[in-house]
Amino acid sequence: MATKGEQFAGLSVALVTPFTDDEVDYGLLGEQIEFQVAAGTHCLCPAGTTGESPTLSHDEHERVIAFVCETANGRIKVMPGTGSNSTAEAISLTKFAEKVGADAALQVAPYYNKPTQRGFYEHYKALAEQTGLPQCIYNIPGRTGKNIEPETIARLAELENIDLVKEATGSLDQASAILSSTNLTVLSGDDSLTLPLLAVGAHGVVSVAGNIVPTDMLALLQAFESGNLEEAQRLHHKLFPLCRDMLGLATNPIPVKGAMKILGRDTGELRLPMTALTESEEASLAQTLADYGLRQHATA
Repeated sequence: MATKGEQFAGLSVALVTPFTDDEVDYGLLGEQIEFQVAAGTHCLCPAGTTGESPTLSHDEHERVIAFVCETANGRIKVMPGTGSNSTAEAISLTKFAEKVGADAALQVAPYYNKPTQRGFYEHYKALAEQTGLPQCIYNIPGRTGKNIEPETIARLAELENIDLVKEATGSLDQASAILSSTNLTVLSGDDSLTLPLLAVGAHGVVSVAGNIVPTDMLALLQAFESGNLEEAQRLHHKLFPLCRDMLGLATNPIPVKGAMKILGRDTGELRLPMTALTESEEASLAQTLADYGLRQHATA
């Protein structure tokens, strides 16, 4: 059986949204897109959690998606975050993304209102039937408050346009259940679990650390794909401290924006209620970056 969504295997990067004086900085966003294109990244995921979608206005959300699609211009796939806890809103945003040239849609599980499993099914079914893009189910119960059970995902896999799962439950058992019962392409939603998930059949990652070190994330994926497990393990252990800091120092995207500021690639500006790293946290992160071999910006 052919794997659905296999064209999205590999490295997808969950792009940050750069701000300057509380406005989206499209100049910096363009630079970040070019950085990923040059690295060979397979797909960009703008306007997701890492892109601070909860604090983007509706107009900003749409403009960021349109800008990334226009700038990518077919050189790299684009799978924007178009999810919502309102099905009608998710459908509207997904239709907009389709209109401006997105290749797929990343659909976070409806959050806060905690649907039943039937509610999850009907939500994604409506998206699959009322929009034309391949849909990636983004399951992250740590943020949304409720898990989409493997049995529900297996039912959804039978629908046209439900092609992918971004697996961020942290459970290898859940990933294994999905992989053994569906033909969906599963992407890791946690950088540090990429290699373990590849080992049970996943085919890529939606990466936060990829904002900083896309070439190393690609090298890990390629080493595993070529059967060089020793090299994949070496890269996993090299990346682990960086991946740990991206999620462990503070809530994503606080650390990755702090890292990009230290490296001179972002202003580091966040929108409330997200706040910057403390001085001690930033110093710890700077040390991790230095230990990794990343050169800090002179004015950071």
